[in-house]
Amino acid sequence: MNTLIVYAHPHEDSFNRAILNTASEALRANGHDVTIRDLYKLKFNPILSSADTAAMRAGNTPEDIRTEQELLAKAEVIAFVYPIWWTGLPAILKGYVDRTFSYGFAYQYNSEGGIDKLFAGKRGVIVNTYGTPEEVYESTGMTSSLKQTSDKGIFEFCGVEVAEHLLFGGVTSVTDDVRKEMLARVDRTFRSL
Repeated sequence: MNTLIVYAHPHEDSFNRAILNTASEALRANGHDVTIRDLYKLKFNPILSSADTAAMRAGNTPEDIRTEQELLAKAEVIAFVYPIWWTGLPAILKGYVDRTFSYGFAYQYNSEGGIDKLFAGKRGVIVNTYGTPEEVYESTGMTSSLKQTSDKGIFEFCGVEVAEHLLFGGVTSVTDDVRKEMLARVDRTFRSL
């Protein structure tokens, strides 16, 4: 299976990096082809410009967008690994979605007024971390809001079936044993694909 992991965290020593490593090792152990797009290392431009949209409308997709779209098109599984910042995606990942999940590539409107989900047949996995304790996100409804925004508003809108969405809270304050169990869940999730 061809898996694309889109990763968005600026620090090499982050827990998100440990999640990325665990996920990619689990996939490779099961014989999957894995492509990692580390948006910070790539210095991915997150700004969707009027020049970008004009070029895409004219059929001349900018090279950096085209590269990512080729990888997305080839992927059977799309995984996002990122921290929750201010209850949302880091700007670099939001910009990745803005620029690459474009109209006519990831979705389009049809003549009946519905949406053609052009990523149908793909599966998705999202792994998030955040510093707030999990109980706070659960009790305030934030966990379900995050799932609705990312699972339904991004992946399912384009036809990606969400296989799993792992949210790990309190990562800056929990014990190492708790973080090891979080990584074990990541390993089990990606091995089960």
